[in-house]
Amino acid sequence: MKIGFIGTGVMGRGIVNNLLKADYEVVVYNRTKAHAQAVLDNGATWADSPRAIAQQVEIVLTMVGYPQDVEEIYYGDTGLFAGAHAEQILVDMTTSTPTLAEKLAKDGAELGVKVLDAPVSGGDVGAKNGTLTIMAGGDAEAFATLTPIFESISKALHLFGPAGKGQHTKMANQIMIAATMLGLSESFVYAKAAGLNVEDVMHTLSAGGAQNWSMDNYGPRILKGDYAPGFYIKHFLKDLRIALDEANKLDLALPTTDLAEALYTKLADGFDMNNAGTQALIKLWAQFE
Repeated sequence: MKIGFIGTGVMGRGIVNNLLKADYEVVVYNRTKAHAQAVLDNGATWADSPRAIAQQVEIVLTMVGYPQDVEEIYYGDTGLFAGAHAEQILVDMTTSTPTLAEKLAKDGAELGVKVLDAPVSGGDVGAKNGTLTIMAGGDAEAFATLTPIFESISKALHLFGPAGKGQHTKMANQIMIAATMLGLSESFVYAKAAGLNVEDVMHTLSAGGAQNWSMDNYGPRILKGDYAPGFYIKHFLKDLRIALDEANKLDLALPTTDLAEALYTKLADGFDMNNAGTQALIKLWAQFE
């Protein structure tokens, strides 16, 4: 089977490589072709536009940066909808807004196309190892068709309801991650200030009730001074702002998420670290350096 994939960034590269390992043919497009070279070298083929991809495959996965990028990929003059054909399945794996996911599904249906939202969790490690968690919204029959493909890139997948529900689930995920990143940073800063061996503290906490994904995956990077992006701060801020906007629509107060957004904004703007990984949050505490 030939699959289209749009967006060969940090996450996309890992996903495409795992699709290739699973013996799918993959045709790719990325705004900057050089960023797709690694997957092209591994056997993917290139298309000159999203429309060109849509014209030659039945299933297309997209993973780009921001909701406005999603709109361009789907609605642009050379976008997916311009080349779409009936019975096609398009899947947006970008963390985007539930409102846009609903709009894509509605507009796709008018073309005879099924559009699902299927954002993921697991970071660069999960994308590389094929252990992502997929949170989907959309047509159940299309989800069943996609399941073998999803299983080649993930360890867990679930359909949460109609279009938009996958994005709502991803917002719940990001709200949780925001809290664990704050806890990880404060825990490490406290341990160091108390004169403890932070690495020993990390291993001990990981064996007990404080164990969490953020500490297991980002704790070792912090201790090595590695702030390269497994997940960009600029993208996490986008997610937090979507979550807060959706919470406002639901008349919910999310004080921890509010705090996380404020701290990451300070890090991005005051420390010029938009392109660092989310683990760089600890740099707000100078005494950890």
